[in-house]
This record gives sequence, structure tokens and C-alpha cells, in this order.
Amino acid sequence: MRFLLSVALLLASATTATAQDNEVEFTRFQLSDTIYMLRGRGGNIGISTGEDGLYIIDDQIQPITEQLLKAIREISDEPIRFVINTHYHYDHVGGNETVGGAGAVIIAHDNIRKRMTTEQVSIFLNETTPPYAKAALPVLTFNDRVTLHLNGESATAYHVAHGHTDGDSIIHFPASNVIHMGDMYFNGLYPYVDLDAGGAIQGMIDAADLALSLANESTHIIPGHGPLATTQDLKDYRDFLVEARDNVQALIDQGMDLEQTIEAKPTAEWDATLGEIWIKPHQFVTFIYNSLKGIHEYTPTAADERED
Repeated sequence: MRFLLSVALLLASATTATAQDNEVEFTRFQLSDTIYMLRGRGGNIGISTGEDGLYIIDDQIQPITEQLLKAIREISDEPIRFVINTHYHYDHVGGNETVGGAGAVIIAHDNIRKRMTTEQVSIFLNETTPPYAKAALPVLTFNDRVTLHLNGESATAYHVAHGHTDGDSIIHFPASNVIHMGDMYFNGLYPYVDLDAGGAIQGMIDAADLALSLANESTHIIPGHGPLATTQDLKDYRDFLVEARDNVQALIDQGMDLEQTIEAKPTAEWDATLGEIWIKPHQFVTFIYNSLKGIHEYTPTAADERED
């Protein structure tokens, strides 16, 4: 299906490259003396380096792990001591097996380990993911938050319940004034709310509110996908999520079912700018509608059939 092809294109950022010898262009941004952002093929990576060594946030997709490690070594040739996973999707944990197998300690929310150790079924993606290899699994998990004290500053991972999935965290570096949002923030496109993995629209809003409470006007915001953002960008994103949610809720209050809600085009204001890259408008409306109705899975619609 065309929308499934689009899924693959975004999550792996042009996944026509499936072998290690396909060259990936990595873009590096230095955000402070110790913190970097790295964009490549998959979720955006955060990197901390300094007197205590190197650790990273997420590690993109498995086929490009060696290229990713090479790009990281251009920042620091220290071994990776820790990996913080923002959630369990393959475009954010694909390098875990290699990096964990080399001795890095993988840190994640409790629900990430639970999902990575069991078969996962996605109605939206129409795919089943088997359990991950032992070396890829988080070995240190947390419930609410966890803080690392390395390289002269702290980094706190805050869990936000039922956002993009049920295991997402955002990571705050207060001294460097950097926040890594993971896939709680898709910059420049409609977000993927993974209903099949416990996601919900309100949690996406809650994550933005939490980040904004930690930020100031000069904070660097690393999104899960898309370009480096400002605090104002994140505020605009949060306001858009709230307005889209309220538009759908108003239609639910009128007694409309999912198909009628989609036909009413409650996200028309943003469809041309945010709905052409990956997530389609009817899919985003489905995420919101099902979240508000307490439906914990994706519901294929007539619009999905037309995408086939």
C-alpha cells in the first residue's frame, strides 16, 4: 500500500538503502560544549561527550549501524558507555544489538523492555515485530524518571504516559539547555500516535507541555524526526495539537462516527503543510478520534482503502 511505503520511507528515511555499503549522509549540530545532535537515517540522535566519556540517545536503524558509529567517532572516539532509548520503534533502537553487544548499558522505560521482549502487532503498519535479541534489550529500566550525571552535567529522562507509545521519555540537559523529545515531537509533519502501542493524543500534548515547562526562549529542541527546533516551534506544535484535538472532540460531541469525522476535515487548516510527507490527514484524525474515544488500536477506514 502507498501509505505503508510512506511509513517505510519516513521511519528509515529512504529505506531503499538496506545494506551497510549504502552511503548515509549524517548532519551534525553542536548544541553546547558537550551535546550534539546527529541526523541520518531514522530518529534524530543526541550525543553527550566529555570528561566522563560518551553516551547517546537512540541509535537509528540496524542496517546503517556501522556508518552511524563512524559518524559518532568523528565527534569522539571514546566507547559508547550508555544508550538511552526514547521508545522501542526500530528506527530508534536499531543499533542497540551492536552497541549493547559492545558493552554499552541500554537505559529505557519499563514498557520499552516489555515491548522489546514480546511480539508486537501493529494494525497501522500491518506488521508483526518479533522479540529483539538479548543484546538489544535495555538492562536498566525506570518507571517515572532517571538521571545521569556525566560530563559535568545532569540529563534527566522523564516518562510521559501514553504519548507516542506507552514507553516514551523526553530527555532534558538543563546545563546545556537542550531537550530531546524523541517521537513526542515530529517537526514539520503530522505525528504518528501509535495507538497499537499505547499511544494517545493527550500524552503528546502532555509531553509538549512538560518540555515547555523545562525550556526557555533559547532552548534547543531535538525532535524525533525533522529539523532542530526552537522553543517557539515546539509551542506552535503544542498549540496545533490542542486545536486539532478540540476540533475532533467537537465533532464527537455532535455524534459523528469516525468516517463522518474524517469527512468533516477537522485538520484542513494543516493538511497541505503537514499531511503530505508521511501521516495522511485521515490517519491523523483517526489517531485523535480513537484516542478520545478510548479505542486502543488503529481503525482502518475507507480512506485507507483508497490508499491501497
